[in-house]
Amino acid sequence: MQLDHATIVSEDLATVRQFLIEVAGLQEGPRPPFRFEGYWLYLDGRPVVHLAPATREGIDGLALNRIDHIAFRIGSRGEWAALLARLDARKISHHVSSLPPLQDVQLFVSIAPGVGVEFVTALANVVGQTTT
Repeated sequence: MQLDHATIVSEDLATVRQFLIEVAGLQEGPRPPFRFEGYWLYLDGRPVVHLAPATREGIDGLALNRIDHIAFRIGSRGEWAALLARLDARKISHHVSSLPPLQDVQLFVSIAPGVGVEFVTALANVVGQTTT
């Protein structure tokens, strides 16, 4: 089994979409013609994040829960540094914490009300770099 996708429901789709494209590096791609607005964002050719508008009635009359956050794993020191540079260039505040037992570092960003994104990398990719 593998994770297929995550759906983020937000009242501010434009902000969430912009962050996930410009900072996280996802690409907008084809989406089926649903009866509601939204976007599908791709990573490595797969639609991994679906964005849908928050409405009172939900989608197709179903009440939708919100997602707490979605996490992306950063695989190298260079990718981590590039992420920090993109966040700094856009003056996006973030919180970094370490998970010593796992030898991982987490970086959290709130991109819209109720929508958070986490980036995770190995501690070795962060050693010697400054974070804010």
